[in-house]
Amino acid sequence: MSNLLIMPVLIPLCAAVLLIFLKENQRAQRLVAACASILSLAAALILISRIHRHGIQTLHMGGWAPPFGIVFVGDMLAGLLVLTTALTAAAVLLYSFFTIGPERERNYYYVFFHFLLVGVNGSFLTGDIFNLFVFFEVLLISSYALISLGGTRAQLRETVKYLLINIVSSTLFVAAVAYLYAAVGTLNMAQLSQRIAETGQGGVLNVIALLFLIVFSLKAGLFLFFWLPESYSAPPLAVRALFGALLTKVGLYAVLRTFTLIFAYDPGFTHPWIAVMGAAAMILGGVGAIAYTDIPRILNYNVIISVGFVALGLAAATPDALDGAVFYLMHDMLSKGLMYMLGGIIIMLAGSEKLGDMGGMLRRYPLIGWMFLVLALAVAGIPPLSGFAGKVLIIRGAFEHGMLTLSLIGLASSLLVLYSLIKIFMLAFWRSEPAREYPKVRAKGATAAAAGLLAIVIAMGIGSEIVYEYVAEAGAVMAHPQAYIEAVLKE
Repeated sequence: MSNLLIMPVLIPLCAAVLLIFLKENQRAQRLVAACASILSLAAALILISRIHRHGIQTLHMGGWAPPFGIVFVGDMLAGLLVLTTALTAAAVLLYSFFTIGPERERNYYYVFFHFLLVGVNGSFLTGDIFNLFVFFEVLLISSYALISLGGTRAQLRETVKYLLINIVSSTLFVAAVAYLYAAVGTLNMAQLSQRIAETGQGGVLNVIALLFLIVFSLKAGLFLFFWLPESYSAPPLAVRALFGALLTKVGLYAVLRTFTLIFAYDPGFTHPWIAVMGAAAMILGGVGAIAYTDIPRILNYNVIISVGFVALGLAAATPDALDGAVFYLMHDMLSKGLMYMLGGIIIMLAGSEKLGDMGGMLRRYPLIGWMFLVLALAVAGIPPLSGFAGKVLIIRGAFEHGMLTLSLIGLASSLLVLYSLIKIFMLAFWRSEPAREYPKVRAKGATAAAAGLLAIVIAMGIGSEIVYEYVAEAGAVMAHPQAYIEAVLKE
């Protein structure tokens, strides 16, 4: 057992509780939040190293062995996502120092920021499906507070929409968990997999699997994603970056974990649904991304495209495709966080969200312009940047599986991503200046935070062979879940 597994949850939890008592002291709030971020990053790096050297780590809470007690499980998939979360959260936190404003800082912004990280990291590390629901609720309650923090009319309107869709999905989640327990008699993920393998997946278990797929797809923005483009446009810039980087990825992780570990025994029933939803997300997300001319909606529809692309990797479910899904998921968390950060800086400097009000910014802000162009190439999957390796693995896996149409949709979606982001670069930076004055805004601090994250995105692409060594470990556990089951139930 490894007590280290609890640290990615415990550190932000302790920071959040401490921050409640520092409401009026902004400097102390920032210091505590930064220290927690550094400690979380260190814990994630040590966890990755231990999983790499010693295999899957487990922690039985209170000494109760599974399936009777709560278990935390750290395989390479969970470890990599915890590390990527820590990196993204550190950059967004630094970005927040320069963009969120003193009013929101006084109203517990950093408290909810860290409670959200508790929910995200807990979702990645729990080995129990009921506790997955609990951690989902922790992150959702935090996100309700973050999306409404500021109290503008648009925020409150979108909060209601966001709240309703998540209440529906959470209600279905509880029902699905109850049906699953009634059918199989356990909620421990490893034991669920073992029992479903023994009894065979089919009949009522396939219906329950479909219910879980609906729940997690709603949370990931893979199914009925109409709420996402507006809801992600409402909160402040730093919150948009946090949401774009992390929230949908937790839903995607749940889909990956559930349908490679628990409901992995009848892919002919479940995976075609995943493929159809992935294709719909890529097509409709692509149409939305090229149709709009304001930065928030273009970025939001790009989130939907990437969700569909990861779903394509799971639908193919070959070893290459699963490796690619993990690689692309990590890249997407980092690059989407960066995309929203740079998008926010452009909006701040231009004083408008509409591309029609922008132009000539490359002469005024060349660093931000070239950073955005490099990011656009990375997100589109241009080598040697970080999006390339994951996309190649997923597309190759899909071709190997005979999914020709979906592979072509995936390739076409990359072109739509590139077109939509290059449109922002061309209209905001390249064309001549509009006949309006830009506001005088300083964005050096926020740009420094974005530059740090861009350096990680570039390094991930250049060092993709090193990253792949760890990604292959994560993909191997998904392709052969027996290693996960034995690690959890061995003691």
